[in-house]
Amino acid sequence: MKQQTHMEMESDTERGAQSKQNLISENSGGLGCCGWILVIISAFFSILLFPITIFISIKIVKEYERAVIFRLGRITSRKAKGPGIFFVMPCTDSFVKVDLRTISFDIPPQEILTKDSVTVSVDGVVYFRVSDPVASVANVSNADYSTRLLAQTTLRNVLGTKNLAEVLSDRESISQSMQMTLDEATDSWGIKVERVEIKDVKLPQQLQRAMAAEAEAAREARAKVIAAEGEMNASRALKEASLVIAESPSALQLRYLQTLNTIAAEKNSTIIFPLPMDVISHFMRK
Repeated sequence: MKQQTHMEMESDTERGAQSKQNLISENSGGLGCCGWILVIISAFFSILLFPITIFISIKIVKEYERAVIFRLGRITSRKAKGPGIFFVMPCTDSFVKVDLRTISFDIPPQEILTKDSVTVSVDGVVYFRVSDPVASVANVSNADYSTRLLAQTTLRNVLGTKNLAEVLSDRESISQSMQMTLDEATDSWGIKVERVEIKDVKLPQQLQRAMAAEAEAAREARAKVIAAEGEMNASRALKEASLVIAESPSALQLRYLQTLNTIAAEKNSTIIFPLPMDVISHFMRK
């Protein structure tokens, strides 16, 4: 099963690379006879009206932008123009600007049914950028919107194979899995998915109360075990102390005097003097 999945992933990557290569190969056919005639006419009028056409032909793109040039509807080069100054021919050339900066967007909260049949609401954030301007313009109509929709479906598909405990505790591996899946799927669009993060996992109120009750019961059970262990240790210590005092009667008297000293240090107005039981029994017989 794993080998089959790996083969499917490799085939998807090959198909993406093949589609991108097909796009480039289609553009290498040339403009044709009529196309070259129009280009020559455009160039002639550009030279004839040079002072005016210079303002139309010169274009500038910023450092974080690239320009994909279309000449008579065909992409002129495999590599986008920019940054800086470049020239376009009037009437025959058009261009599309592509922003190469990293873009982030929030995945709306999605109601997802986990593998153990628990409904949770999960949202996240995705960071991506354009790695191939030509493919992002020619292979998909709206790369930004398409990536957003694909991120939502990928979030549902990935979390649908996880248990609730895995969703709550293993967010890092889920984010990495989503990032790899999105990156492979958007490779043919010229998109590079850099990072995916799970923001929040919201549980139903009834499930939250059940989990809180379970956690409280577990804490109480641990507290009882600890208290029982403490009582057992205290009883053992008292047993050992009683054996020591039984061997030495003077130790009990010293302990009694130490207790009186402690009570007197606290400035109490009432002091209780314990009397041995044999003295009390002597008065009771009389």
